[in-house]
Amino acid sequence: MSDDRILRLYYHRQLLARARAREHNFTNRLETAIKDRGFRLRLLEDTAPARMRSLGKPGYSLFHMQDPLALNQLSLRLAYLYPFWRIEKTNERWEFDVARARFDPREIDPKAAADFARRRRGTHLKGAVPGGGEVIYIALQARLTEQRSFQCMTPLDMVGETLAQTGAGPVVAALHPKVTYSDAELAPLRALAELNPRLTIRTGGMEELLPRARMVVTQNSSVALMGYLLHKPAVLFGRIDFQHIAANVQDLGVAEAFRYAAQAQPDYERYLYWFLKEMAIDAAGPDAEGQIISAMRRGGWAI
Repeated sequence: MSDDRILRLYYHRQLLARARAREHNFTNRLETAIKDRGFRLRLLEDTAPARMRSLGKPGYSLFHMQDPLALNQLSLRLAYLYPFWRIEKTNERWEFDVARARFDPREIDPKAAADFARRRRGTHLKGAVPGGGEVIYIALQARLTEQRSFQCMTPLDMVGETLAQTGAGPVVAALHPKVTYSDAELAPLRALAELNPRLTIRTGGMEELLPRARMVVTQNSSVALMGYLLHKPAVLFGRIDFQHIAANVQDLGVAEAFRYAAQAQPDYERYLYWFLKEMAIDAAGPDAEGQIISAMRRGGWAI
């Protein structure tokens, strides 16, 4: 087989081991899809030097959670929840095809959507059911005092705006459990909590906090998407691909975003069905191979 009929797939070490042991369903389905079209899969460890060495090589390269470097390369990312995946021209979620697509709930069957959401709640939220709550749940990520390119203000300022916009109820700012924060980041957050008795700081706790939440506030954490499963409105201070039914501060402004989130009643279940079942690759579905090839072709590959 010639080198131009090879797809090189780059994974970090742990995922690479699973894929080589054929214990990773998406990789197995991808290999079947390209083999049926005369291509061979080569699994490689993802490192910066390895990605640079891929430049100029014939065939195609697929990077896991890394930006492509050439036209014959694409990016692969989990669509937040297993078994859903995306193959895109960029690693930036807010630039994904789905981010620019139009969501029309009238095109989604309500029973299929309700059944899908119920199964997802059972899998990912221990069967929690939609309902009201009293807590404003702020899902924090990294770099609390920095404003990154996709954000309209720093996470610390986001906490301050949330306190200013949400009345008298309790506010919980949850630090990301996998992020190590510096004292310089945490000091101003703790100072805010000392000035505002409404504000509690904790680490993690999504499964406990989401059922109690009145709304989710975040830059672009997937906690907001998980909140959709429990019909929790989201206020987003950053760009992301699941913004269609959220109150986005960059579009509405701070005050209007909070007002909108408090009143809007989007069809969460139809949205989740559209976002995951219709707009992503379902690696557990009967047409996973066809969906994989279609995504590659949308990315410009002649496969």
